Order: sequence, then C-alpha cells, then structure tokens
Amino acid sequence: MVTATSDFNDEQLMQILSGDCPDEDLFREADRIRREVYGDAVYLRGLIEFTNYCKNNCYYCGIRASNRNLVRYRLDKETILNCCREGYGLGFRTFVLQGGEDPYFEGEAGDARLCDIVSAIHGEFPDCAVTLSVGERSRESYLRLFDAGARRYLLRHEAASEELYRSLHPAEMKLETRKRCLFDLKEIGYQVGAGLMVGAPGQTLEHLVEDIRFMQKLQPDMIGVGPYLRHKDTPFRDQPDGSMQLTLRLLGVLRILFPYALIPSTTALGTIDPQGRELGLQVGANVVMPNLSPVEVRENYELYDNKICTGEESAQCKSCLEMRVFSAGYRIVTDIGDVKR
Repeated sequence: MVTATSDFNDEQLMQILSGDCPDEDLFREADRIRREVYGDAVYLRGLIEFTNYCKNNCYYCGIRASNRNLVRYRLDKETILNCCREGYGLGFRTFVLQGGEDPYFEGEAGDARLCDIVSAIHGEFPDCAVTLSVGERSRESYLRLFDAGARRYLLRHEAASEELYRSLHPAEMKLETRKRCLFDLKEIGYQVGAGLMVGAPGQTLEHLVEDIRFMQKLQPDMIGVGPYLRHKDTPFRDQPDGSMQLTLRLLGVLRILFPYALIPSTTALGTIDPQGRELGLQVGANVVMPNLSPVEVRENYELYDNKICTGEESAQCKSCLEMRVFSAGYRIVTDIGDVKR
C-alpha cells in the first residue's frame, strides 16, 4: 500500500518504480495530495521556443550543434512580444522563453540582448511571470536576468549520477557545473525547476533513486519529467524510447515527496501516447505548456522525433488542451500559478 510519507527508503522506491506495488494505490495517493494542495487547478505556461541555435552536442538532443539537417532560427524581440500579446489575450499569465545555449545570447553583449527581451516582456505584462530555460550560465548572468524581471528558471539536471551524466553529454559538459547553476539560481531567488528524461540510454532504476535524492537536497519549485524520445539525427537514434508507465510512476512518487511542486504534464508524454498528458495530470501533474511560438518555426525546434502540436495555432493549442484537461477531471485556470510552499 502506498500512503503519504515524508520519505520512502531506497528499497521502497525501487519497489514502486519497478511496479512491485500496485500502481493504482500510488496514483490515487498522488492525486489526493495534488488536490489537497492545488485543488483541481491546472496552470498554463505559454512556451516560446525563441532560438534553436545551440553550442552543445548532447547525445540525445535534436538541436545539438552537429545536426546539419536542421533549419536554424532565432526570433527577434518584436516577434517574441507578439507571441506574448497573443498569449495574454488567450489568458496566459506565464511566458516561458526556451532555447538552446545560443552563443548570440551569451557573454556581456548576449546578456544585454536577452535582458532587453526579458525587460520588455516584464514591462508590458507586469502581472505575468517570465520564466527562462536557456541552460547553463554564470551567476552574474543569472543575476542580470533576475534584475531584468525573470523570476523562474527551468534547468533539468538530466542525471544526478556522474557516470550517467557523462554518458549523455560530451566531455566538456560537467555535472558539477549543472548542479552549481541550480544552486546559484536558488540563492539568487528564482523559482527553480529541475528534472530529467525517464528511460534515457543507460539509465537504471538506481539512477532514478539517485535523481530523487538529489532533488530532495535541491528542493526545486518545479520538476519537469518526461519520457526519453529518440531523434533521428543524434548518436542515440537507435536507442529505444522511454516507458510511459515508468514515467507515470515517477510522477506519482514526485507528487508525494514534493506536495508543493509545480509539475508539468509534458508534450513528450502526449507524443508517446495520445492520452499521455491526461494520464500525467491524473497521477499528480498540475501544469500544461501550450506552444505560443510562430507556427512556421515550430517543426524546427525538434528535440525528439514526431513532436505533437507543431502545426497548430496558439488558440488551437489552448482550446485542445482545455478540453483534454477537462476530460481528465481538472480545470485550466488563468493565474500566474506561483508555487505553494
């Protein structure tokens, strides 16, 4: 029987994640806790994928620097603001600027460019939250972006295991740097999001337990978890996709261990199964992230193959998600949706 607890020991976590405990008990308890803290509310985040340039060569990612089959793009400030204007009219009160680690937005000049965009969004939409997901940066850069008006930052840790992290990334990328960035962000005052891919090549249940223990130390405000999905133009092109059921189990565990967390039901879940996002909501997730990016660039922000919703207008995305959320037993709310500690 799975019941709410301040913690599980490692053996219990292994039993739950392996399916030795009834999934129904886990999912029921996760949903109970989610409703106790957040009710039936599901928060909207307007995703703007503003650049697919990236200097990194992560072995799993479709926008890796070495992918020569990708059409690269970078949205200018006015285009980004127009995405926000459309989203605001549709009821969005959080905008998520997501991109690769684009050298154009790095260094002092790059910081100035990105701060200008953040400041413009914050100035025009003062009742909204600006969230960034632009990778590893210096503490000084994070401070500048915070001063410009960003208040949330998503940076998946991907793997708390040194061995697994090295197997997913080139040698110049260091787990200690990723962890340092996450703790820097917390110290500055951001609401911080960590997370990982479930079923990444080489990942074991022991690795997932290690991820949980790391997040218990970090205490993130947001946790992004989705199944690993392969991309045809990466070294992992022949690796199997991750498991939806294991992803759902991990979501349930995370909701029980982090009752306050904002946890998205990801596009990757909807890609691996037509009902994936609804199932994610029913096991503890309470955030959805419709795409506000211009339709003409969406298919070029392809982290994995067969990504859904690349051809839908923003209003279509929101309308579709509203119906899906309602069918799962919840309701979308127009709210900035801060974490409830």
